[in-house]
Amino acid sequence: MADSDADRFTAIYDGCRQRVWAYVVSRAGRHVADDVVNETFTVAWRRLDDIPEPPLPWLLVVARNILRDTVRAEARRVSFAAEWMSWVEPAEADIAEEVSERSALLKALATLPEDDRELLILSAWQGLTPAQAATVVGCSALTLRVRLHRARRRLDQAASASPPVAGAAAVRHESTRARIAVGEEAR
Repeated sequence: MADSDADRFTAIYDGCRQRVWAYVVSRAGRHVADDVVNETFTVAWRRLDDIPEPPLPWLLVVARNILRDTVRAEARRVSFAAEWMSWVEPAEADIAEEVSERSALLKALATLPEDDRELLILSAWQGLTPAQAATVVGCSALTLRVRLHRARRRLDQAASASPPVAGAAAVRHESTRARIAVGEEAR
């Protein structure tokens, strides 16, 4: 482009930039104004021969169209993100919470008598039904259910008695309870 084109663009930019910026701020706020104004004058530079006199109305139309496209693009992005989030499973909890919870549970488990630990491990971690665990322990299924219930209650008390254990247990009490309660549905 010739020096006269550069001088014309500079004159248009210097004369209209503040007014285009004010227009965009009034429509969309300061957070997008700079980007829209920059894009407006990029279009003006590319289409310098198409800009009529006075240039301000033409620049405002360009700014309005860019703003409209920006709003549409944001709406598409939000819609896409919402659709995408409906297809993915919720994120797992923070791994640090899981480690803390497991550590707290193991500490509480260590405070229990050996018989209680064995019942909880057979039920929760080995995944045995009460009837199967009863065979391992050598008692009836009904007796095992009563002992398992008492062991779970003692584990809950042990977890509540220790402050670090209680804090970790409170974070994800439901999932911990579900792991401890494996075998309850077999009753």
